[in-house]
Parts: sequence; C-alpha cells; structure tokens
Amino acid sequence: MAYSELTEEQTMLRDMVREFAKNEIEPLAAEIDETCAYPIDNIRQMAELGLLGIPFPEKYGGAGMDTMSLALALEEIAKACGSTCLSLAAHTSLCATPIYLFGSEEQKQKYLVPLASGAAIGSFCLSEPGSGSDAGAATTVAVREGEHYVLNGNKLWVTNAGLADTFVVFAKTDPEQGVRGISAFIVEKGTEGFIIGKKEDKLGVRASDTRPVSIEGCRVPKENLLGEENKGFRQALVTLDGGRIGIGAMSVGLAQAAMEKAAAYSQEREAFGSLIGDFQAIKWMLADMATEIHAGRLMVHHAARLRDAGQPYTKEAAMAKLFSSEAAMRATKNAIQIFGGYGYTRDYPVERYWRDAKLTVIGEGTSEVLRLVVSRELLKEFA
Repeated sequence: MAYSELTEEQTMLRDMVREFAKNEIEPLAAEIDETCAYPIDNIRQMAELGLLGIPFPEKYGGAGMDTMSLALALEEIAKACGSTCLSLAAHTSLCATPIYLFGSEEQKQKYLVPLASGAAIGSFCLSEPGSGSDAGAATTVAVREGEHYVLNGNKLWVTNAGLADTFVVFAKTDPEQGVRGISAFIVEKGTEGFIIGKKEDKLGVRASDTRPVSIEGCRVPKENLLGEENKGFRQALVTLDGGRIGIGAMSVGLAQAAMEKAAAYSQEREAFGSLIGDFQAIKWMLADMATEIHAGRLMVHHAARLRDAGQPYTKEAAMAKLFSSEAAMRATKNAIQIFGGYGYTRDYPVERYWRDAKLTVIGEGTSEVLRLVVSRELLKEFA
C-alpha cells in the first residue's frame, strides 16, 4: 500500500489504528450492520486510545496531531467498518471542529475538552426536511429573548443523535437575510424542547446512529451562540470543507477493503480450469481499483496537508471527496462483480462496502454540489 511521505508519528498512529481496527472493529462489523447496533464499545476503546480528539491540542484534551493524522485513522477504520468510521468522522470533523475553530475559550473548556477526550460524543444539525444541499432554504429559527435564544424547527440526518451529548445546531437569527442570517449554537443533550427522533433504517452505514431532531421552544443560553451572530453559514462551509477530507479518507478505506477482498478471492476461485485472477477482465478491474485508490489517497493527503499548513483547501477537499467517493462506488461495485453470486450475499463483506460507500457520494456535499464547488473555485482563478 503506497502512501505519500508520512512523519514517524503519523506512521505509528496509522499502524496502531490499523491493528486495532483489524482486531477489534472488523470482527463486529457484519453483526452491527445487521442489527443496526451503535458500536459504543469500540467508540469507548477509541476514546481510550485518543482517537476522538486526534487533531486538537492537548490542552483541550486532544492528541495534539493534525488533519493528516485524522485522515489516516479514518481510512484504516473505514476498511474495517464504515459505520464506525462515519460515527468518528461526524464527532470530530462536524461537532468538535467548529467548537475549536469558532468557540470562545469558555466554550472550548466546557464542550471541546470532553469531546476531544472522548468523555462526550458530538453531533451536527444542519440539514432539514426541505433543506439539504440548499442551506438557505432552512426554516429553523432562533429568536433572542433576554438571556436566551429560543429555537424552533426540524433537523434531519443527524449522525450520532441518539448517543450525542453535544450538538452544533444551525438556525436563522435573521431569516430575511437568507444564508447571511444563519447562526450556530451549542445545544446540550436533554435541553427541554430538543427532541431526538426515531433512528433511521438506512441502506448502508447502518450501525451509525442517524435520526431526525425536532426543536420546539428550545431555550439555549446566549453564551452558547457559537462565534458571532449571523456568521453560521460561513462556519458551516468551513466545517464541511474539513469534513470532506474525512469522507474522502473514508471512501479510500472502503475502496481499499473491497480491492483487497476481491484480489484475494480472485486467487482462490477457479473457473474454466483457471484462477479467475488469470483472466484479463478481472485483472483490469483490479488494476483500475488500485489506480483510483492510489490517486484518491494522494488527493486526500494533499488536501489534508494544505489545511494543516493554513493554506486554502476548499477546492482540493471537494476534489478529493468527489473523486474518492465515486472511485469507492466503482471499486465496491466491481468487487461484487468479481465475487459473482457470492458477492450479492451477506456471507461476504463486499456488498456491505458498496452500501456503505453510497453514503460517501451523498453526505457532506453530493457529487453534484461538489462539482459546483470545484468549478466555482476554479473560475475564481480566472475572474
């Protein structure tokens, strides 16, 4: 497996997570996919290993590492279980990160420290029944009343919702301004009027906990406004830029797992008197998988390094997620094809990889939206 140049610390982290994922996460992956059981024991073990706070400073309970390290960890976990990977990615990239980037020191001490240490689980509430890719269509509102904001609305596709202690919630504080009137708030589990709905029965990443949230007269202290009022849309965009690196890494991990299983099977299965791996059709599928996985991994690593260096990375993160997610769909589809009828059954993991990979071309920016992001950023260079 080829990687771009890693530091000794990054290599040690990758190898540690790889061993942990193989020994502790992968053996449970099929079972929790079938039962839709949240992998709480594995999450707790990852917390003990410091994996829930990889990119955050040690003073906030984190591991003091970087985006590149998080991408390496997510790839290895995705190889073992897409659901566990998504749960970690949402916690770190979507909840803890905006608190780190935009929160006050008091908010970081109160909320980021337990999130980064793994004492708390985080979640992110942006999408709504009529507002997915079009955040400006959001109808959740927040009205200032004295020392509180009162929130009303509905959220969908909230990952970790049933287990989370801390939620980053977006609502319009100035609805007439559209996206320029959105603000972000930190909401604690159990806040009156913040109602967690029924767990979704999903195609893939079935063990990740995804639910709707109803918000009815939810009173949030004014101190829980994240950053400045009416700056939430920009905060969401920055958060999603970083999150796309994580989903890109998840895509690479799923594709890698599919390729490894398919390659191994091609050296076991015989047809017409030969191993199927001797047939050109199979060789070409495997060659395409390997090529696209390598390219996707390098794109993810490049975007991560740009972010860690404080350089613009919006376009590169979008390209990495776009390419890697679509490559994962091709790799997992072809892995099923190589397994033939067996690949269509749950006796083998390749069908699960395909179902899990489908999430990656939808979540944190659909492929269609990402093409708009890439073209927009590209055209800026020629404006």
